[in-house]
Amino acid sequence: MSTNPETAPATRDGHVLLFARNFFRHPRMLGSIVPSSRFLIRELLSPVDWSRARVIVEYGPGVGGITAEVLRRMRADALLIAIEMNPDFVSYLRGALTDHRLRVVEGSAESVDEILRRFGQRQADYIISGIPFSTIPAPLRERILRKTRAMLAPGGAFLVYQFSTRVLEDLKRIFGYVGRKFEPLNVLPAHLFFCQSAAV
Repeated sequence: MSTNPETAPATRDGHVLLFARNFFRHPRMLGSIVPSSRFLIRELLSPVDWSRARVIVEYGPGVGGITAEVLRRMRADALLIAIEMNPDFVSYLRGALTDHRLRVVEGSAESVDEILRRFGQRQADYIISGIPFSTIPAPLRERILRKTRAMLAPGGAFLVYQFSTRVLEDLKRIFGYVGRKFEPLNVLPAHLFFCQSAAV
C-alpha cells in the first residue's frame, strides 16, 4: 500500500451539495442523494490485493470519495482510470484530485475497452462501479457487463455496489462467481458484489 502526497481526499467545500444538485438533475444516473460513506468504501475495497493492482478502473466516480481512497492505497506505479459521464463531476475531479496516477475521462463505461487502449492498457486488474445498473436499459447494461468481464485481467475482479439486488442475476450469469456483502451504514444501505469469472 502506498500513499502519495499529491493525493488529497475530495473534500473541497460544496462537494456534497454538488452531488445532491446533480442527483436532482439526473436521479437515474446517481441512485443516491449523498456520496458513499466511509463504511461502504472500506467494505467495497476490502477484497483488493493492492500489491498486484497495477491498473484499476472506476465507473461513475462522482465527487471522488472512492477515487481518493483508491489513490491513497494503490501502488506508486499503478494507474487509476476514472470514467464519468457527468461533466460537472469530471471538472470537479480534475481540480480536486491532482495525483499523477489518475486519469479522469468523460465518457461511458460502455467504452471501457477503447479508454483502456487510449492509455496503452489491454486489461484492468480491478474495475469498481457504483453506477445504478437497475436504471440502465437492459441492452446497454448487458454490453457494459460483458465488456467489463472481457477487460478484466486473469484473476481480476469487478467490485460493485448497488442499492438493490436487481442486477445480481445478470452478474451471476455473466461472471459466474459473485460474492455478496451488505453495508447498512450508508445512505442508502448498499449491496456489495465481488464478481470474477467462473474460470478463475
